[in-house]
Amino acid sequence: MADVLVTRQFRRFTEAALASLAVAACYYAAGRLGLLGRLVVESVVVTPIWPPTGVAVAALLLLGARVWPGIALGSFLIIASLTTPGPTTLVTVAGSTIAPLCSFLLLRRVGFRLDMARLRDGVALVFLGGFGAMLISATAGVGLQVATGSLHRSEFWAVWLAWWVGDTMGVLLVAPLLLVLGRPDGRFRLRRWKEAALLGLATLVLMPLAVLSPMSMLFLVFPLLIWAALRFQLAGSVLCALFASVLTTFEATSGRGAFLHLSDVEIMVKLQAFNGSAALTALLLAAVITEQRATRRSVRRACEELAEVLEHLAAGDPPPGPPGTAGTPGSRADPLGGHRDP
Repeated sequence: MADVLVTRQFRRFTEAALASLAVAACYYAAGRLGLLGRLVVESVVVTPIWPPTGVAVAALLLLGARVWPGIALGSFLIIASLTTPGPTTLVTVAGSTIAPLCSFLLLRRVGFRLDMARLRDGVALVFLGGFGAMLISATAGVGLQVATGSLHRSEFWAVWLAWWVGDTMGVLLVAPLLLVLGRPDGRFRLRRWKEAALLGLATLVLMPLAVLSPMSMLFLVFPLLIWAALRFQLAGSVLCALFASVLTTFEATSGRGAFLHLSDVEIMVKLQAFNGSAALTALLLAAVITEQRATRRSVRRACEELAEVLEHLAAGDPPPGPPGTAGTPGSRADPLGGHRDP
């Protein structure tokens, strides 16, 4: 028995270690991609969208809290690839790890469901998993720079806001897409493949036009987000919002299109306002549509069951019982199982 327990514990440890290493690799890869779209705010390099936070939150929700060492390792590897690690690196790594953990704990506390089939799930991810929990990483990272003297106090709020919004956008744009892909029933179902192809073509044509145009036509993106949410729910809307945000971020970092002739602070404010609006529209609208469809299916199922009961009553037959009760001892469908006089 002792050998069996040791084997099970070793297997659990091995599985947790492998899962943590996989999370660390994904976290590092997402970080390198996020660093491609960097902006300078008050002489500090920030990222408008920080995908690793979305990877971390999705990994915790899908795999559990046991993979937190992978988040810490991935954060350390990203910092080590940019600069020489020092004592302050531990604070940054701790903030980058604790923030997703708090997001995970808060979402689990309110009964968050991975399919995000309710409006409350979308609201919880936005306000608890995103806006709330990411206060920790932004405050720890920027506060450390102020404490060490690398950032002046007057520059704190501008950098803090950019850091906080970047982490939040990673949660709102990346985590939902990973949750959709990570569920067994969450793969893309292209039964309406013609409409999906038309939406994809419209996205590839209109989004670059909206972003690249110097006339600031970013509003053209939102009809596409609404279309994707109405017809393809979370998978379509989040994918569309992520594509729009990534494309807009790269144009903002190069100062072209709708961001031409703007200062660094103006670029950051305009970009984050667009990214936040796109993420909120995609998440909340898709959650509302999914919840309404689930409610409609439940009502239809209840009506079908009621109609079946009425048909049996009209024919003089006993109404059918709940599924699985037919043939049970003592039921009317199984007279041999009931009580009989001797």
